[in-house]
Amino acid sequence: MQLSDFENATDLVSLFLERADERGDMTFLAAKKAGKWEKTSWTEAARQVCQLAEALRAMGLQDGDRVMLVSENRPEWAIADLAIMAAGCITVPAYVTNTERDHLHILENSGARAAIVSTQKLSKPLHPAILQSGIVEHVIGMEALDCSQSSGFDCHVWSDLVAGDAGESRKAVEARAETIQRTDPACIIYTSGTSGAPRGVLLHHGAILCNVDGAAHILANDFGWDDERFLSFLPLSHALEHTAGLYLPIGMGAEIWFAEGLDKLGSNIEEARPTIMVVVPRLFELLRGRMVKQVEKQGKLANFLLGQALGMAERKGAGKSGLLDWPVAKLLDLTLRPKVREKFGGRMKALVSGGAPLNPEVGSFFESMGLVMLQGYGQTESAPVVSCNRPAVGIRMETVGAPMKDVEVKIAEDGEILVRGELVMLGYWQNQAETDRTIKDGWLHTGDIGLLDDKGRIQITDRKKDIIVNDKGDNIAPQKIEGMLTLQPEIAQAMVSGDKRPYVVGLIVPDADWALEWSRQNGEEFNLKALQDLPAFRSAVRAAVDRTNQDLSVIEKVRQFCFADEPFDIDNGEMTPSMKIRRGPIRERYASRMDGLYRG
Repeated sequence: MQLSDFENATDLVSLFLERADERGDMTFLAAKKAGKWEKTSWTEAARQVCQLAEALRAMGLQDGDRVMLVSENRPEWAIADLAIMAAGCITVPAYVTNTERDHLHILENSGARAAIVSTQKLSKPLHPAILQSGIVEHVIGMEALDCSQSSGFDCHVWSDLVAGDAGESRKAVEARAETIQRTDPACIIYTSGTSGAPRGVLLHHGAILCNVDGAAHILANDFGWDDERFLSFLPLSHALEHTAGLYLPIGMGAEIWFAEGLDKLGSNIEEARPTIMVVVPRLFELLRGRMVKQVEKQGKLANFLLGQALGMAERKGAGKSGLLDWPVAKLLDLTLRPKVREKFGGRMKALVSGGAPLNPEVGSFFESMGLVMLQGYGQTESAPVVSCNRPAVGIRMETVGAPMKDVEVKIAEDGEILVRGELVMLGYWQNQAETDRTIKDGWLHTGDIGLLDDKGRIQITDRKKDIIVNDKGDNIAPQKIEGMLTLQPEIAQAMVSGDKRPYVVGLIVPDADWALEWSRQNGEEFNLKALQDLPAFRSAVRAAVDRTNQDLSVIEKVRQFCFADEPFDIDNGEMTPSMKIRRGPIRERYASRMDGLYRG
């Protein structure tokens, strides 16, 4: 396979079939079942894709029809997505955390004629939404579904639809794929949204192929291209994982192994031994916290080595590396770094962070441990990757790298980042007014504020709509402050506020592990809610806020804070599935408490 394959590809289906023919019986997908990794070859995946595609056509689905896909990450997700497009239809992925109301909105907005769902559990919020919408004609269960109340739609079993020889179905799929153009729709991905109802982003084959092409060039030129293995953890319904965790490895002919979940991610990494992994910043923050705690328990030498590693990474980030860093690096290579690399499987070429800004200190930590950290930038509307840090240009943790191949970026007069290229979406589904507001003269208005450095690398300052403007007219970036607060061991999560106010205040979620240790040392019963009422506990958290304030400007300092009742979570609607806080719902819930911080 050649890098030119991506430029010449007309659609994602043909690219997959080409790779399947090249890779044959080699492993394509792997997932753990009953404690054992089960593998699916490229040939077998292609057979199932073609069979399922023709089954969808036999149900009466036509070109351009939408098919909703509700499933956790698993081999069937990838096969279903490819089969929907191979049938000439448009995939509508949905998060497994969606409520009945979320599903109903997507069904009604997309007009999906069919739905594919993995399990009976995930069908529970979907089923009533299907009945209310009255739109869906066919439901396919990857596993057995209770279809006793399936009036109004036909219920199908996955295993029946993918069975049999794919000779004739392959010919039909190939003939259909020849008619697909790069400008044709591939999927409608609904933005998880930090506020408001999700909008359907209509992405075409060319947008995703443009992303794959740019990312593949970076990997090939900066790291070399071998038999790569990706570990898929982020939801495939998220644009970042859909492109970088599914279609990039397909284009590269790589293996995709599916992680079991956050609780088993550590063991999955060690077992799968991936070469590339795409993760959101919040997960890196959690991993950093765990690793620091592990090192701290290993005595003075381990802590000394950790301090040396962090100091060297800090100097490198500031462009102040010196001759003394060389022996330090050699010492770390013989002691701490091999242990850390082994925890990441021992073969990791690059950890890729995207979906939200990465705190530079977190990135420097992993780099100091001998791991290559690449921070990318983009949004669903750009399929989603716009830029990525790369060693060849020079990695600065404060930036998200230079624009990828065939991507134009410029900064508007008000600081907004504008993007142009094939990667830009076709528009918002059924929402021309919002499309016209977001895409002007071919330029995607990202809503992000930033600048370009002397090497053309993008530096994000904040989301345009999230910027705090205090009562004196000063602009304050909340994400920077929140990122710095959560680096403190006492603080797990934070949200700051201060729009049209005299100073910044914070809403704090204490770190549960730290709070447990504090309660033991202070002879208190561990009850996180009760602890928050103790002056001594509050003073300990106040000390963490004060440490953060030392590195903030006068207008950024967090003057007052209060505690949240519980962690921000997807289930309580206070985090998106990509683990970004949803400011609107949090503000609404804690409005009176945070307003009270300005009294007296």
